[in-house]
Amino acid sequence: MEMEITQGLPQGAREIRQAVFVEEQGFTMEFDDIDALAWHAVLSENGVPLATGRTFPADEPGFYTIGRVAVRKERRRQGLGEKILLALEEKARSLGARGTCLCAQVRAQGFYEALGYQAYGEIVYDEEVPHVMMKKETQR
Repeated sequence: MEMEITQGLPQGAREIRQAVFVEEQGFTMEFDDIDALAWHAVLSENGVPLATGRTFPADEPGFYTIGRVAVRKERRRQGLGEKILLALEEKARSLGARGTCLCAQVRAQGFYEALGYQAYGEIVYDEEVPHVMMKKETQR
């Protein structure tokens, strides 16, 4: 498997997010201006993009936001999401982050908790889907 991290939205990330968030989950506002500035990770196998995510500076100083973590449906539960998340955390650390935060779909909360994230605050809704804010301090 190959992991590539680039600034700006690569075609592989666009394809995965279109399939997962737009076609499968019904989100309509998937792509935004942050895509041009964020660092995007794409995990591929034999040239086929399988999983993606992005990171960019958060509003809170010293933190980076991780988001748009997605794995193609047929490749879920194989550890690919964890590989993407860990690669994005490492990229954020290399850019000076002391921690990462994210807004997780409530149904994915356990996935992030297993990787050291802690939920905080109220449930928020993004396109009628419940989300929870989560944060993780960087291990130095």
